[in-house]
Amino acid sequence: MGLRINDTVPNFTAETDQGTVQFHDWIGDSWAILFSHPKDFTPVCTTEFSAVAQLNDEWAARNTKVMGVSVDGVEDHKKWKKDIEAYGNANPGFPIIADDGLAVSKAFDMLPAEAYLPDGRTPADSATVRSVFIIGPDKQLKLSMTYPMTVGRNFAEILRALDGLQMSAKGVATPANWVPGEDVIIPPTVSNDEAKEKFGEFETIFPYLRKTKAPS
Repeated sequence: MGLRINDTVPNFTAETDQGTVQFHDWIGDSWAILFSHPKDFTPVCTTEFSAVAQLNDEWAARNTKVMGVSVDGVEDHKKWKKDIEAYGNANPGFPIIADDGLAVSKAFDMLPAEAYLPDGRTPADSATVRSVFIIGPDKQLKLSMTYPMTVGRNFAEILRALDGLQMSAKGVATPANWVPGEDVIIPPTVSNDEAKEKFGEFETIFPYLRKTKAPS
């Protein structure tokens, strides 16, 4: 059964291009993003890793660690990072898990338990290892999304979703297309009196849809 929102994510020990990591310890008190790829030296994934590297300062500003997963070995990861840096003109300083045994891919339900890597495999053999998981400091899954190999992920949207998750942790919700600085939604479980006490002024659009300034 796949991971659901608010499930505690699997803890694991894995080798990366930066050494051995114990996942929950690595997360610590930070937010975390785990993003997976079916193979090193593939075109779409190279552009995606470069996009993540270009956002280094944005992740840091949000107290968020990022970690890649690819089902190739450590030495391939180290070589691939040279291409990633050259393409994006940014240092991919985050670790990449060497999931050549598929343990992480199976633990996060990206591959079935019986999956294996055949000799001479192509990216199609691990095509479903194309997911993003946003994880809170409580080690619970907050958001997940999966893309096919032919569609590059929009990391601006992943960053926006992270902003929305961090804002919602303050007891509010965000409307469609929300970006930081815009008004937020007061949850229906909060009464008008409670809303006034907690947020001050708010706008009632419908009895169930009330907006207010985003809490700092």
